[in-house]
Amino acid sequence: MPMRRRMAFTVLTFGGLAAAACLIAPLIGSTPLSLRRVFDGSVPFAENPDAQIFFVARLPRTLAAALVGASLAAAGVVFQALLRNPLATPFTLGVSAGAALGAMLAIIFPVGLAFAGVSSVPIASFAGALGAVAIVYALATVRRQGLSTTVLLLAGITLNAFFSSVILFIQYLADFTQTFRTVRWLMGDLDVGSYTPILAALPFMLVAFAAFSVLPRALNLLTLGADAAAARGVDVLRTQRLSFFSASLATGAAVSLGGPVGFIGIIVPHLVRLLVGSDHRIVLPAATLFGAAFLIACDTASRMVMAPMELPVGILTALIGGPFFLWLLLRRS
Repeated sequence: MPMRRRMAFTVLTFGGLAAAACLIAPLIGSTPLSLRRVFDGSVPFAENPDAQIFFVARLPRTLAAALVGASLAAAGVVFQALLRNPLATPFTLGVSAGAALGAMLAIIFPVGLAFAGVSSVPIASFAGALGAVAIVYALATVRRQGLSTTVLLLAGITLNAFFSSVILFIQYLADFTQTFRTVRWLMGDLDVGSYTPILAALPFMLVAFAAFSVLPRALNLLTLGADAAAARGVDVLRTQRLSFFSASLATGAAVSLGGPVGFIGIIVPHLVRLLVGSDHRIVLPAATLFGAAFLIACDTASRMVMAPMELPVGILTALIGGPFFLWLLLRRS
């Protein structure tokens, strides 16, 4: 099948899946809704409980799940190509740990960082992610003219472990209420109560995806090795920098919106590769759309599995991702 037809078929198939998930998920819950009543214009919004539940309680959560899932899945594809490591995830390079540390500091030591209706926790989380990116990049480029992916990986893993230790220390100093809030946030939670946090994270995600749109061909060649890519006309350093910063930006924005929802960045890319192959021109858009649908489905299941209680979605993705990760290790060995 020609590339354009493959691309169109992939986008239509996975895009239809994501669109269906966005439409169906808000209708599912402990209180059943009717799509006809939701969009019944003859009833005022203030007197239409179906519309209120759909647009106020469930749709923001569904949109947040779509954005977080798409961002983490796409970042996973880019990081795996950049590091030439199929087991790399958006959290490998310490971005998630930096975001978590920022959020913990905002919860334990509250300061007036709220801006334009966005609370201090997501703002501090995003700032922590940017700080982690800056540290890892500085370590990977010190005394080098280029970007060492080996040092990048080692620095990220080390920083991840260090930040995790600092988070534990902060939790030890906190009282019970603060500890409960931090643990809940670290589980990954998409309980978004309004559209404001979504609108705050959206510009950063759009910038990241704009960068992703120019990367697929270079990523195909970069997976062959830096020398092979350079011999075929790829500006290796520019591609590495663009990949690292765009994937980190997408990860930081996603974590600031939904917390550290794990395993999306490794489950989705590998599932998509099993379905469509390894060409990044197909894999990247497919993973983006499938990641959105996948996290929406996981979040819907987390709302229903223990209803009326809600299970943090990060727990469910970890329960799915852990066995998948082990299977992937055994398959490669």
